[in-house]
Amino acid sequence: MARRQRLQTGVRKLMTDVLELPKDLVLNLPRITMVGNIQLTIENHRGVILYSDRRIRVAVSRGEFIIEGQKLTLRSILPDAIIIDGTITGISYIG
Repeated sequence: MARRQRLQTGVRKLMTDVLELPKDLVLNLPRITMVGNIQLTIENHRGVILYSDRRIRVAVSRGEFIIEGQKLTLRSILPDAIIIDGTITGISYIG
């Protein structure tokens, strides 16, 4: 089963290279867009794990992102994107 998944992932990577398709869409990877240190958008998320005004944990397909800062707020949670406002002091990824 693991061999089949590796083969499928390899085929998807080849498709993105040959057809010049966005890797985040084809491989179901998260895309992060940051505006300075005041706003962060995470696309292709799997939901919020933890929320406080100093730390937000967001699940993604292969792990989670931990966003740290001050006065963090969830501006919007959509099925395909989360927008976080506040003063962002750090972002880490656990895969």
